[in-house]
Amino acid sequence: MLQSYTLVNELYPWFYPVLVFCFGACVGSFLNVCIYRIPLEQSVVKPRSHCMKCGKPIAWYDNIPILTWFILRGKARCCGAPFSVRYAMVELFTGLLFLSVWLTYAPLPALALMVFLSFMVAGSFIDLDHMIIPDRFTVGGFVVGVALSALVPALHGYVSPLDPYFTRFFQGGITAVLGGFIGSALVLWIMLLAEIILRKEAMGAGDVKLMGAIGAFCGWKGAVFALFGGSFAGVFIILPLVLLLRRKKPAPVADKSAEASVGVAEAAEDASGDAVPADEDYDPTHIPFGPSLALGAFLYLVFFRDTVDLYFDTFKLLFFGN
Repeated sequence: MLQSYTLVNELYPWFYPVLVFCFGACVGSFLNVCIYRIPLEQSVVKPRSHCMKCGKPIAWYDNIPILTWFILRGKARCCGAPFSVRYAMVELFTGLLFLSVWLTYAPLPALALMVFLSFMVAGSFIDLDHMIIPDRFTVGGFVVGVALSALVPALHGYVSPLDPYFTRFFQGGITAVLGGFIGSALVLWIMLLAEIILRKEAMGAGDVKLMGAIGAFCGWKGAVFALFGGSFAGVFIILPLVLLLRRKKPAPVADKSAEASVGVAEAAEDASGDAVPADEDYDPTHIPFGPSLALGAFLYLVFFRDTVDLYFDTFKLLFFGN
């Protein structure tokens, strides 16, 4: 199997990147359903994709990731109800994220990181819409991150053939657990100190749990960068996006504890104008922090991992020696 992969990669170097991008777009199509249905506590499996205005099932040829919105010009074929371009953008965005980790990492770590990025995309958009981050993407992300880190130790750099697999298995798992705990603890202390100083809630518990998932996949170094680097990058990227979305006044779900989670086809929910029951504690001046953390994690994984790891390793060497 490895020989077949290598041969195809040598003969057709474009094949796997294109395949990964298309796979990511399809995953993004499913994430669109999760982003819409999970805050409403609806199944992501049943009923099948259908028009939210007239209720007619969506044909497979009208459920093609990215292309459907352009082919139908943003309107459902069955009744002409408009649906947001954001569905196509989520699919495109997810495809590009998957492609970026595929081009950066070996196949197995890349596949593991695709799972992580799927959690981040769904959790971030739900946070943007409803100011909640579902436990299935935070606590679930931590559990899955620990499991995948143990099964794929290369995710945390444990690739030495001199070490037996069971040694790398435990190294990967322990690194993920420590990363999750350190990341969560860091945000928890910041949250508590901010509440003491500001005398009001500054961050949500969902952000604490999200850092646990980030730490499990990225390690404690990646978690630290996600917090501070993501905060900096979020000012220039996430904040303008939030302000743009706030112009449309998205409504949050009524239950903050609601667990948030295939196809562009959930189509016309925006067009109906029906809002999810509002949360009495919802404050439109609050800015969701989850997307910034997810952005920081992505930047670490794809662009700054070597630099950040070298910085912390140098710091450790200078102050603590070997």
